[in-house]
Amino acid sequence: MSVISIHELLDAGVHFGHQRRKRNPKMIPYIFEERKGIHIIDLRKTQRFLDYATQFARLVAQKGGKVLFVCTKLQTKSIVAEQAQGCQMPYVCERWLGGTLTNLRTIRQSVRRMNEIEDLQKKGLFEKLPKKEQAVMTREYAKFDKNLCGLRDLQEKPEAIFIVDVNKERIAVTEAKKLGIPVIALCDTNGNPDNADFVIPGNDDTISSVTLITSAIAKAVNEGRVYYEEVEKQRKEREALEKEQEKAQQKQRVEKKRAEKEPKAAPEKAPESAPQEAPKE
Repeated sequence: MSVISIHELLDAGVHFGHQRRKRNPKMIPYIFEERKGIHIIDLRKTQRFLDYATQFARLVAQKGGKVLFVCTKLQTKSIVAEQAQGCQMPYVCERWLGGTLTNLRTIRQSVRRMNEIEDLQKKGLFEKLPKKEQAVMTREYAKFDKNLCGLRDLQEKPEAIFIVDVNKERIAVTEAKKLGIPVIALCDTNGNPDNADFVIPGNDDTISSVTLITSAIAKAVNEGRVYYEEVEKQRKEREALEKEQEKAQQKQRVEKKRAEKEPKAAPEKAPESAPQEAPKE
């Protein structure tokens, strides 16, 4: 059964493409027809490719992998950020910093600096600093929080990346391709489907369309993450039980060896009875 029905895709306006003059020739296989100069996307293909994308995203999360959500469009970035937070995945919704993936070590240093400033504020040490230093650190923190807030938990490169509009996020696509990271992308009729490993043909401009597609991906990721956490919990419980059993067996072996080394006590002799005197006549 499909994740989203054709009726839901139709209501969300996923089928609306761009004008004919903006069309990318590589998107022709995904176009159903043209109406009044506007291309209409084939929702049957959208539905089928969305199923492929959600299956892959769920599989990545089931293995404990991270899916990075990327959307910097003004009208839809808050939606993508909300969906990413709901499934506890990293996201970039303000500006894609060059080297976010290819130079992740530098990004991690900036995140650590942001956490250090937060710790100073929580411990009450920030107010004890000179005013000038406070102003510098405040501006520094605001910059980090704006651009790196969604990357706090990204310790290493993600196993997949979900992108809204491959044209706008071309730098993210380039970095992902360079590192061999699979790309799931919502691609409109003006985009290049070759930039995505799992292309989802659809409207990437309207709020309703982006919300529907992103929520489907986020739901699949969340299901995979919950499954992974449950498996990990069972594994840890099993390992803890095995360790307890091993400790008990080791304790028994030590006690057995100790008992074997201790000398056995000699059996106690019965006290000799005094000789009885012969009766006198």
